[in-house]
Amino acid sequence: MRSPRAVRRRRPAAVPVTALRALGPAFVAAVAYVDPGNFATNIEGGSSYGYGLLWVVIAAGLVAMPVQFLAAKLGIVTGRSLPEACRERYGRRTTRGLWLQAEAMAMATDIAEFMGTAVALDLLFGVPLPVAVCLTGALSYLMLGFQARRHRPFEVVIAAMLCLMCAGFGYLMLRSGVDGAALASGLVPGTEDSRATLLALGIVGATVMPHAIYLHSALVRRRHVAGTGAEIDRALRAERIDVLVALTLAGVINASMLIVAAGAFHGSGLSEVASLTDAHAALSGWVGPVAALVFALALLAAGLSSSGIGTMSGQIVMEGFTGARIPMVVRRGITMAPAVLIAMAGWDPTQALILSQVVLSFGIAPALVPLLLITRDRAVMGRHANTGPVTGLYALIAAAVIGLNAFLLWLVLVP
Repeated sequence: MRSPRAVRRRRPAAVPVTALRALGPAFVAAVAYVDPGNFATNIEGGSSYGYGLLWVVIAAGLVAMPVQFLAAKLGIVTGRSLPEACRERYGRRTTRGLWLQAEAMAMATDIAEFMGTAVALDLLFGVPLPVAVCLTGALSYLMLGFQARRHRPFEVVIAAMLCLMCAGFGYLMLRSGVDGAALASGLVPGTEDSRATLLALGIVGATVMPHAIYLHSALVRRRHVAGTGAEIDRALRAERIDVLVALTLAGVINASMLIVAAGAFHGSGLSEVASLTDAHAALSGWVGPVAALVFALALLAAGLSSSGIGTMSGQIVMEGFTGARIPMVVRRGITMAPAVLIAMAGWDPTQALILSQVVLSFGIAPALVPLLLITRDRAVMGRHANTGPVTGLYALIAAAVIGLNAFLLWLVLVP
């Protein structure tokens, strides 16, 4: 095994970091927490079970905060992304295995992002699904080209999209109505049946996203170049604010999705609403055409922003684990292939979205466990290494996710 000390490297001159200046990287990573996969799982969860799965959405959002901060801490302290740190720490066979599963997760991510954007384009402009998927690919290239030239404006645009989604669902909540007593009962953990358990796992997979872990460690690596202990401390404090603000906003959006579905659909006897298209039609008929338009625009914003972010994280995975770099056009073509095939085969896009989120839940542990092992190593992190209690907390999170995955397998494989 390679020496973990190889992970550390010399840095350029230090750059002062303030809380306001640090805001941005977590907002980009937070897009992964409100992508179309979240729409699919939260809408079906709310329409089928009312507020019963709200506790899952909140718990997943709370778990995401320390996970994303840990990824950011690795990038700030070592100057390495998580894939780079894994390649320098582990042997070739282990690194290759981590890379292959991360590539599979990238494809599952693209299914959610492309299918969601394609559905939004269909709802807004009547674009056929296969054509909409290809159009989504072209739009994501434009976003990535903009990001490659101007990082800060790109982060501002992403933050604006998140705020618009939050405002949109705030409007939908006001129009849909909220049952306060039922909402409070949804904060108590519990699931009604195996389908609810599957949706709960899909919500976790759609919230604690493995590619967001890889991405965040790389984003802060580029932005926070610190040379002294004091500068690293300032960068870490600023990043805590960034994570708290961005993921709180993402959590509010996720919770509001489920609350809207519970109020507008489940509370009106429309528990059969289980697709994004059905949700759009039901909102138009029961709440009003403006509500349906707001829903479609929010879905489009989520899909477009997350499709570009998915490609960025895929490139980070490829470069970090293998040291190789392929053209972005080729990279996007490979990862979008499953989404194109699904669209051409005529599969239900919402069910494809939900199943992709379940697949993503299996990629959390392979990202989280190496992150935990590396950040607890003093040879790598110095005095910023995780303490015993912090390591124990993250170990519990990893164990809980692995346990959920094992339970899902049992539900699927055991008659």
